[in-house]
Amino acid sequence: MKIIDLSVAIENDVPADPPGLGPKITYSGHKDGAEEMARFFPGLDIAELPGAEGWAVEQLTLTTHAGTHLDAPWHFASTMNGGERAWTIDEVPLDWCIRPGVKLDLRHFADGHVATLDDIRSAVERTGHTLQPFDIVLINTAAGAAYGRQDYIGRGCGVGREATLWLLSQGVHITGTDAWSWDAPFRNTAQRFAETRDASLIWEGHKAGRDGIFLHMEKLTRLDELPATGFTASCLPVKIKRASAGWCRAVALFE
Repeated sequence: MKIIDLSVAIENDVPADPPGLGPKITYSGHKDGAEEMARFFPGLDIAELPGAEGWAVEQLTLTTHAGTHLDAPWHFASTMNGGERAWTIDEVPLDWCIRPGVKLDLRHFADGHVATLDDIRSAVERTGHTLQPFDIVLINTAAGAAYGRQDYIGRGCGVGREATLWLLSQGVHITGTDAWSWDAPFRNTAQRFAETRDASLIWEGHKAGRDGIFLHMEKLTRLDELPATGFTASCLPVKIKRASAGWCRAVALFE
């Protein structure tokens, strides 16, 4: 089996989130671990340990939306599917998270473009695949090539409300993007809102989840290496009680 890792690493000092929202990792090395180990075993001389080393440990401070992660419906709103209480990440059916994958190439759209229903339909037609219930649809945008750069969170296109609802109508419940958000970058949406004062433009793709059962991954990588079809997508999330998202090691599997 061939595996392509679609996940970015959680790491310090990568501009993959707005200021103040990035992860913080504190690393403790083997010397620190040896000193901790000695406290657990009174009388232990650190020199008696192989190499005088103990364990290495990392302390992380981060949101559930750091790195590659799967958003649960609770992230978008308190209700989903027309009024049901929205699922948190620990309630997501795991069998939904390992399904046939479909990649849509939207790299030709300008940064800030909001993909329409026609845009998404056309992209699906170009794959030659007819969407099936529970297919996992991955969106390759211009943001993928910008990951790790200062301009990353402002790159790529988003997916609009009608396009998201159409995917749901095809039985798709999990999608993903290599951009920072399923929606267009905030700077573009803020400009549209300032011009129109239409609040429905804010987070329109996310908010479509109120009318269905919708989950999506953000900050994927290497989508440009995937074919349009012929792979299995796996995105099992970390089980965090009552959380709006869970980090996931998203991969594409090929026989």
